[in-house]
Order: sequence, then structure tokens, then C-alpha cells
Amino acid sequence: MNRIVKKTKLNEQVTLMDIEAPHVVKNARPGQFVVLHINEAAERIPLTICGKDPEKGAITVIFQIVGCATSWLELLEVGDVIHDILGPLGQPTEIRNYGKVICVGGGVGVAELLPVAKALKDEGNFVVSIIGARNKDLLILKKEMEDASSKLLIATDDGSLGHKGFVTDLFQEELSKDNYEMTFCVGPIPMMRRTCELARANNAKIKVSLNSNMVDATGMCGTCRITVGGKTYFTCVDGPEFDGLLVDFDELQNRDKRFAQEERISFEEFKKRHQCVNRTQKKE
Repeated sequence: MNRIVKKTKLNEQVTLMDIEAPHVVKNARPGQFVVLHINEAAERIPLTICGKDPEKGAITVIFQIVGCATSWLELLEVGDVIHDILGPLGQPTEIRNYGKVICVGGGVGVAELLPVAKALKDEGNFVVSIIGARNKDLLILKKEMEDASSKLLIATDDGSLGHKGFVTDLFQEELSKDNYEMTFCVGPIPMMRRTCELARANNAKIKVSLNSNMVDATGMCGTCRITVGGKTYFTCVDGPEFDGLLVDFDELQNRDKRFAQEERISFEEFKKRHQCVNRTQKKE
């Protein structure tokens, strides 16, 4: 149980893992997530369930190495065991036949978008997916998103693949061409905010998947609280998806930075310890 059965580097920053978790596979639906607890000393990490294999009883998670906890997870290899996995958590995406939908994903957010786009297409929707990254080497799941979409558009900041610019440029173009019944968006907060602004300007509906800071992920600590339509919600139990036109993005961005200093200190300490371990191993 909780054993890593596959590990693949998608690029220098992003890793895919398949982990045995039959209790999660049984009930997981698109849009939901799990919390990984690597060991008793580690921070708990919320990660979207990117896929599942019922035959193997394994879930797929994709993570970006950005700090201490994800760096620690990156050190694990096939055969290693995660201390515990909590999930599936959160409310699943409302999958139904909307008609024409747009799915917008930026960076590692594409991993969260994939199961949603696939489920929407399987339900009979015409799915236009727009994904992007800083450059072609950092773009993930291109082939998988092609298969999950009726049409795939790509944007890179440097123009190394697809449109030179942002996913929001392509989103604006699509809205000017046709009417879409719903948009699903996930990625960096500034990208989601801009996408929502464009949706509002075009009288389009949009749902965003939020990744606000979490601790217990059960609605007890209140760390992930957000304001949507003037009301307080918890991303872990009420989300992660919300009406993007009602999200208080000012509050979301401010709260997202609350632990930045502590995270930097923790990461620096982790790197020092890891370097010491490497030096010791080389001497041996």
C-alpha cells in the first residue's frame, strides 16, 4: 500500500509518479485531489489526481519541485513507500454535456486539467483545450491533452512551440470566434485571474480550480479559506473548483504569500542537509 510503482521525469522541474492507493482509486473522480504525507517529519502535500489505473490500484500524481516537501518527494524512487495518502478529497468537477467548452491550463496546472478535459470529451462535449508554458521543454502532457481534446492550442512565452505569448491570448481569440457554454481554468493565480477578467468581459461562464495553502485538508484548520461571492469557503472541502467570476483574487494572492519566508528557510535547510548527505555518500 502507498508504494511508488512508476516515476518519470517530465522535464527538469516536473515529475510524474504512479502510487498504489486502491482506496483512492475506488472513489476518485475528475477534479479531486489527495494529500501525500511522505513521512512523519515531512509536510503534507496536496496533489491533484491526474489519472488512475483500477487494475493496478494506482493513482497518477504530477508535481513541480518548488520547495522542501516536493524536493523530498523527488528523492523517492520506485519501490519506496509513502507514509500515508489521504483522499480522494474535494468536490469533483461537474461533468455533463455543456456543448462547447474551453479548458485552459498553464504550467503544471495542465496535470489538473487533463482528467477534466478527458471526462468532458467522453461526455460528448466539443472541448477546446489551451495549454501553455514558458517554453516547449517545460510544456507537459501535450500528447495526452491532444487525445483528451477536440482541438488543442498551445502557447509558449518564448514562441518555441505554438503561439508566442500567453494562453490568455488564445483564450481571448476563441471567445471572439464562437460561443462557449463553460470554461474550466487552472494554473498560476495571475493567469487564472486574467482568464476570469476576459471571461467577464465576454459574458462567459468560468470555473477555476484553486490551490490555496492547505494544512489538514479536512476543513478544520481554515488555512485554505477564500472568499467567493462575498462568502467564506474552504478550498479543501468546498472546492477546489469555484465560479471564477466571484473569486476574490486580491485576497487569494495575498494569502498565497503568507508562508513565503518560512518556505524559503525550510528549503534552504533542506538543501544544506541534502548536500551533506551527498558528500558523505561520495566519501563512502
